[in-house]
Amino acid sequence: MSHKAERHSISLLVSNKPGVLIRVALVFSRRGYNLDSVVVSPSHQSGFSRMNLTASGDKEILVQIIRQLDKLVDVIHVADHTGEEIVECELSLVKVACPVDKRTEILQIADHFRARGVDLTEDTLTFQTVGSSRKLDDFQLMLEKYGIIEVVRSGKLIMARGRKET
Repeated sequence: MSHKAERHSISLLVSNKPGVLIRVALVFSRRGYNLDSVVVSPSHQSGFSRMNLTASGDKEILVQIIRQLDKLVDVIHVADHTGEEIVECELSLVKVACPVDKRTEILQIADHFRARGVDLTEDTLTFQTVGSSRKLDDFQLMLEKYGIIEVVRSGKLIMARGRKET
């Protein structure tokens, strides 16, 4: 029976030690899961880090992955937030070709997406955008006809809503 690959949002609380990220990534790799996005940052608790992962694959395999992650010594907590109400956002920097005669047009598109100009040269504009992955995708799509020079994205940040722990 084949299952549809879906995108999952996963959070981990881990010990802030060398090698933890590679051990987590290997668990996904051995099961044929692709990590689409990885964000690691210090947690509010000293000595711990928060990992936010976006991965594509089968839900049943993900259940096995979560069980394996729970067995790793340095993993304190792991949760799949797929389908849950969560707060999520991503940051992107988009550098676009911007001839003077197109500048107003491009700035209007940026304004619509609440993008903030962070660099301007004679022939380029660089924007910072924060929001859902879809919003960032849509913004990029609108700028493609002008010539995107470079894009850097942070990866998805996720947090459980209310008092529930991520």
